[in-house]
This record gives sequence, structure tokens and C-alpha cells, in this order.
Amino acid sequence: MHNGYLSLVLHAHLPYVRHGDRDDCLEERWVYEAMLESYLPLLMVFDRLLSDGIAFRMTLAVSPTLLSMLEDELILSRFQTHLAKTVELAGKEVKRTMHEPREHRVAKMYLERFRDITSYCRKLDFQLISALKQVQESGCVELITCAATHSFLPFVETEEAIRAQLQVGIDTHERILGRRPQGIWLPECGYTPGLDRLLKEAGIRYFFVDTHTIRHATPTPMRGLYAPLHTPHDVAAFARDDQASRQVWSSFDGYPGDYDYREYYRDIGFDREMDYIAPYIHPEGIRVNTGLKYYRITGKEGQKDYYVPEWAREKAASHAGHFLHHREKQIEEASGWLDRKPLVVATYDAELFGHWWYEGPQFLEFLLRKTVCDSKQMELITPSEYLEQYPDQDRARLPMSTWGRNGYGEVWLNERNGWMYRHLHQAEREMVAAVHQCEIAKGQEESKDRWVSRCLKQAARELMLAQSSDWAFILDGQTVVEYAVRRFHDHLVRFRELLGMAKSGQLHDARLAEMEASYPLFPTMDESYYLPFRSHKVNVSHQMVAASKSEPSERKVLMLSWEFPPHVVGGLGRAVYDLARQLVRQGMEVHVLTGAADSGARQEMIDGIHVHRLNSYARTDQGDFLQWVFQLNLAMVDAAEQLRRDGLTVDVLHAHDWLVGWAAMELKERMSTPLITTIHALEHGRNQGIHTPLQQRIHECERALTATSDHVIVCSHYMGEEVRRLFGVPHEKISVIFNGVEMPEEAGSQRVDLRQELALGSGPILFFVGRLVREKGVHLLLEAVSRLSGAFPDVRLVVAGKGPHADELKDLAGRMWISDKVRFLGFVDDKRRNELFRLADVAVFPSLYEPFGIVALEAMAYGTPLLVADTGGLREIVRHGKNGAMMYTGDVESLVNQLRWLLENPEIRHQLAQQAQEDVRHRYDWAKLAVQTADQYRLLNTATMWAAT
Repeated sequence: MHNGYLSLVLHAHLPYVRHGDRDDCLEERWVYEAMLESYLPLLMVFDRLLSDGIAFRMTLAVSPTLLSMLEDELILSRFQTHLAKTVELAGKEVKRTMHEPREHRVAKMYLERFRDITSYCRKLDFQLISALKQVQESGCVELITCAATHSFLPFVETEEAIRAQLQVGIDTHERILGRRPQGIWLPECGYTPGLDRLLKEAGIRYFFVDTHTIRHATPTPMRGLYAPLHTPHDVAAFARDDQASRQVWSSFDGYPGDYDYREYYRDIGFDREMDYIAPYIHPEGIRVNTGLKYYRITGKEGQKDYYVPEWAREKAASHAGHFLHHREKQIEEASGWLDRKPLVVATYDAELFGHWWYEGPQFLEFLLRKTVCDSKQMELITPSEYLEQYPDQDRARLPMSTWGRNGYGEVWLNERNGWMYRHLHQAEREMVAAVHQCEIAKGQEESKDRWVSRCLKQAARELMLAQSSDWAFILDGQTVVEYAVRRFHDHLVRFRELLGMAKSGQLHDARLAEMEASYPLFPTMDESYYLPFRSHKVNVSHQMVAASKSEPSERKVLMLSWEFPPHVVGGLGRAVYDLARQLVRQGMEVHVLTGAADSGARQEMIDGIHVHRLNSYARTDQGDFLQWVFQLNLAMVDAAEQLRRDGLTVDVLHAHDWLVGWAAMELKERMSTPLITTIHALEHGRNQGIHTPLQQRIHECERALTATSDHVIVCSHYMGEEVRRLFGVPHEKISVIFNGVEMPEEAGSQRVDLRQELALGSGPILFFVGRLVREKGVHLLLEAVSRLSGAFPDVRLVVAGKGPHADELKDLAGRMWISDKVRFLGFVDDKRRNELFRLADVAVFPSLYEPFGIVALEAMAYGTPLLVADTGGLREIVRHGKNGAMMYTGDVESLVNQLRWLLENPEIRHQLAQQAQEDVRHRYDWAKLAVQTADQYRLLNTATMWAAT
């Protein structure tokens, strides 16, 4: 039984140093050296471990600038040349050292190493991105992101510029690697209060800080460094373990300083005669490192001894064992007093391994193998996995902090580099103003709009490149100062030139194209990230302001919903219940106003939710439905007024769909309270248009509600586009927060007697559950069963649910001669529905319109293979061939083909269902979605508060 966990985290970053107009830029060698000495050796370590079946765990943060260079064909082609020249040089060294055994042994080592790297690269077709994707898909390496250009965020002035750095970084990561990152490496571990809100807004779950950040948190964390802390905005902060860091990083007793390891500072690029080395250094004769070094560290001073690869390898294995032993001792000691398995987080720059510390990849491989195969005390884990295991963490406020000298940012702000920030801050303000002005003027001339947008996108790239923390770092260290100053200056000059073009409207297409070609990173740049959002700033100078406007400890929410369990017509009532329950668990006081299923109004407490069931003074089965809705809204207004008289002060109104719209708009006005509305579905989508006076009235009510609301939540990107298109709701007023589902507490098993009870025979079972209305597409499913009956005579379809089309569907089954193959069960409770999910071979939802499709999530949670229509929110849940199957919407032939494929391939069904369950755990957990909703409450209240001041 393991007592604790080790999380190894590497941060890979290089500044963007692509120089398209020349191939002899010294700074571009940084990329080639890092690829050859660090990134490729590390990827080869991962590849060997996976080939040997070693189930290791690692976290690798790859900066967006580095990712952009690793996918750049120009960079890759130049690297191939660099690698070929290095192999050539190593071959020459093998020949030159034939008569010097000690040197010859080392030269042969280099030649073999470089040839191995060449073979590995050829296997990848020199596409390192594909290797990163492979280790990501293995589940052994979690890839996370960084700010777009590694900007030092505590010293960025405007919130808009911080948001742009975060969002562009996340977008780049997702575009290149195919997954949205859950975590982020804050550049230089730079944190400042309020930054966590923007991280949460961007969908980030966790980040890393230095040791002293957690030690100085308020209140003092009870679990110390051995567990993450949740910030006020529910983002997890993981602390770098100082003991683990010191054993590797320390210049006095860190492993890389051992006398048997290779000496970095003696390279043949400086030691060999010029005639010999000239083809392998800079064309102008500037001597550079070649990567071929023959000496070991030996001692601080004096003559160096020759490197002995076997000794170094043995030492790397010994140090890996030593490191593991000390982490196990930490775990053993901490597990004695901690209330959970302790976590040690060891974070390092990736470039340490292989570039600065040549044996670093060997050390890492030994450590991973020993931990997985030998350790009885400790397991490897990623931060995401730890948060899944322990979702509840202590909460505290963190101080401004960084890693680096003295821990509070002085490396990036001192007498050598402080002059940069006044220029950056002015540029930020100009960028925000320019984007805002462009947004106001948009629509005057489409071609001009597109051209101005291109200018602003490139201006954003130039500003971000100028914001790179690398330039301030170089100035602090006084290394390649001229290069850093020139890059900083050139980017800001281009930035102002581009803003001038956009403002004047003068079209300099050739000049713009030249700039775009010079720095072709972030192709999907969205300048709207710079749109003003709130006046609140996050930078250090505003920390006291942010602290003085702290939020109340308990937020009170008044929800309006026409249905609520046990009175459930569709998925809305269930979604409201699950959301409200999770908000209560977060410490909120939630009141729900809803209609009474019977005639008796009453109040009750359900799972901590204050539920007020109201009499609408009209019945749904008699008279006009709109009259019933109107009466219910009147009752909601009266009930809210009574709650206010009883002393309830509401922080947020949360309305669900148009049926409570009149009450929501009235209460917003009366109570002067921010209003958030969740749109679960639209009348236009349900009916594929507006065709009747009743539909038009509902449509107009939806329009009025979305216009009056301070913010609108939708359950899918599809719904977000519908709300924007139909009602003109601006992009920044809409948030997409998926619906969720709770995983079954236990796997459960099929009821062996259920088949017999429902007379289903022994053949495959298809299952549908939902309202029996045309938009759910059950009529298509009946036709598909009819067509499949020849190939699958024993197939049976179970239909659970009720609705106005129930009788029509039963008649249709009869006309198709498949009544014996279909079981219409009517309404089923949750227990029976879950039993049917476990029994079914395929759950089928061939909807014509589906804003989200929570029933699909329920099927996925129970491990039921899934087939859905390619419509609405379903296409955002299901990935064909990955976690389910999809049919073309409304196409019976497509439905038949997909059912045949699934029924003929039980192994594929099983694989799809397994992946679907995994997706539900990570993306559709109500606890996480409720956090996103709560954050919208906070953002809305913050915006209201600042507007009032």
C-alpha cells in the first residue's frame, strides 16, 4: 500500500527566436541545441518507458512560443541541417581520436547518440509535435500550457492584456496538441492576488507556485506543502517542494555538480583549431558550443579529467535512488500526521535535463523506473489525478510571489530592466483602446473591417512578443543584452506602426504581409480578447484595492424554474436540481421558486436547497398554457417579495428559460439585483422556425429575457451561436457551461430478470429515453429497427418516456409490423432508467433538435455504448469513433448504418463506452460545472460593484 505521491513537473520554454530572413542567427541555435540536447532525449526516455510497459506519470508544461517553433517547417528544416552537421562533426571526431582511447570512447558515445536521435527523428518525420501527442494519448504525460509569450503576469498592467496572454496560450495549446489544458505554468511562477479569477475564467484548474507562496498564505495551510491550496476563486495552487528542488538545483550540493558528470563549459567549439572547427560554428568565425565536450566536472578549479560515460551513468542511477529514498522519507513522515496521502511536487526547467545537465535524462529515466517498479512508499501522479482523488482542499489567499532571486520578482524588475514597463503599459492601454474603437466602428465597410482586424491581430502578436519575460531576464543577467533590447524595441515599433495603419485606414498590404511572415505565430489570434471587460485590474499596484473589495463569505442565490424534482417534464428540472445541490455544497444559500405539481403550495428543504413550491392558481390540463405560466410568474413575484420582507437579501437572481422570464425581469427591477439567465432550449430550434402565434409569443419572451439579463449561460456552443444569431446578444455577455451528470456511485450489474420481465428475448437491445415529441426523432428509430430486422431478427427496442406523440409512435410501430420488437414503457423512474442503461447494448438518441442532450451523458456515465444525431449540443459531447457514434441528423440510412456497425462490433462498443465514461468524469462533473457557475455569479457581482463605484 503506497503512502503518498510524487508529482514530477518539467517546464519547457524558449523565447520566439525565428528569423526567416537569415539562417545564421546565433540566438536561433538556442532552439536547435534545446531540441538536440533536451527535448528529443526526454521524448526518447518516454518512448522507451512506454515500450517497456512502465506506467509512469509526468507533467510537462510546453510554452506556446516553443510549441509554435516546434511546428514551424522552417525551424524544423534548419534543425535537420543542424543535426546532420552535428553527426558529421561527431564522425570526424571518432576518426580524429582513433589513437587517444579516452577521447575516442567519448567521441563514439556522441556519434551513437546523435545517430539514435536521427533515427528517432526520421521515425517521427522530424515532427516533434506528433511525439508530444503520442505521450499525451498514452495517459502517462499530462501536457499543460503557459502564458502566450511567457509574459511576467504580475507586472502586466491591464486585465485585458493578462486575459489575452492566457487565452491565446490556451488556444495555441489546444490547436496544436488537440486538447484543452487543465493546468498552467505561470511564467516564472509569478502569481499575484486576483490572477486566480482570470485563470478560472479561462478554464484552468491548477497552477504552480514557489515554496514560500504557500508558507505565507492566509490562513496558514494546515497541510503545509503536502497538498495543494484552493485560491478564493477555486483554482488549485501546487507548491514546489524546496527539498526536492535543492537536491537537483543547488549549485553547492545538487546532483549536476558531481565530479563524474560531464563538464558543460568545455566544448570543442572553443578548444579545437579554427581550420578544423570552422564549418561547424558561426560563418563569421564566432565560436559557439557544438555539444561535443570531453571532460568531466572533476573539481572547481584546475585541470579537468576526461569524461567516462559508464561512471556518469552509474552515478545517475545512484542519484536517482538517493532522490527516491529522500522523497519516500518525506512521504513516510508526512503520512503520519496528514489526513490524506501527502504529495511532493518536484518542478524543474526541462532544459536542465540534457542541456545543462547532460545526464539529466538518464537520471529521470532511472527515477521513473525505480519509482514505478520498486517503490513501496510512493506512486507517481499528475496534479489533475490528485485533484480527482482529493477534490476538497484547504482554501487560502496567496501573496504576490515568484521563483528566482529572493522570490518576489526582483529579477524582472530592477535598475537594469525597469525602464521597459512604462513602454509596455502604454502599449497595453493603446491596444485595448484600439480594439474597443474598432469594435464600435465595425460594420461600416466589410473589406475595411477585415483589413483593420488583420492589423490588430498582428499588433497583438507584436505586443505579446515584446511582453516576453525573457528580455527582462536577459537584461538582469547581462548576457545577450543587445539582442534583447533590439527585439523589445523592434516589436514595439512594429506595434505602433500597425496601430497607425488601423487608425488611419491606409492600406499597406505588402508591409502588413511582411510583418505577418516575419512572426507567423498564433494564426488564430483573436483581438477581441483585448476588449474592455471590467475596470478591475490585477497588477501589483492594485492589490490593495482588490483586497478592500473582498467578497461576502456566503452568497445567496434565488433561482426561478418552472419545474423541479419530483415534478420533471424534461431535462431542465434535473439540471436545476443538480446545479443547486452543488452550489449548496460550495457554501451558498440557494432558494428555488418553482411550481407545485399539485394544488398545495409548501416549503421544504431538499439536500440543503430551500425549495418554495408555488400554486399558480391555474391548471396545466385546463385552459391556456400561457395563462398557467403567467399565473406561476405572478406567484413567484409574490413569493420573492415575501422572502425579502422576511429578511432574505439576494445577491443573484438565476432564471431558467422563458417560462419564468416575466418574474425574472420584474424581480430584477424591484430588487435591483443582477440577473443571470440560463437558456436550456429555444422555441425556434424546437420547431425549426417560428410558425404560429404561440411560438412567436414565446420567441419574443426569450428575446426580452436575454436582453434584460446581465449575463446569459448556455449549455453548448451551438446554443451560444443560436442566442447570438436570433437575439443579437453580444459575445461577451454569453458563457458556455455544459450540463453535467453524476457518475454512479458503483458500477452495478445488469438485472438478470429484467429481460424476462420485459419479454426482450436474448438478442441485442436498443434503448431510448426522453420526451415523446417529434424533435427527439423516435420515428426515425422505429424505421431503422424495421430495416434492421432482417439482419438482426432478435433486436429489441425499449422506449421509455411519455409525451404528446406516444400514441402516434405506437401506431407507427404497428404499421411497420414491428410492434413485437418495441416495448413502450411510458414514464420510468431513475432506478428503472439506470437498470435499462446497464442492460442496453446501444443507447440511441436520433434527435432532430437537441440544445445539449443530458440523457446522452447519463448513458455515457453508465457505460452504455451511445449513438446520437449530429445536431446541437450532442455533437459537442460525442466524438464519432472515440466515445460514441454519430448519424447524420434526420437521415434514416445513416442511422441504420451506424447501428449495424455497432451491433456487429461488440469490442468497439466496449471501447467507446469506456472512453465515454472517462470523458464524463473529466468534463461533465456537476461539482466542477457548479464552480464555473459560481464564478459567473462572482464576476457579475464584481462588475456590478465596480459600476456602482
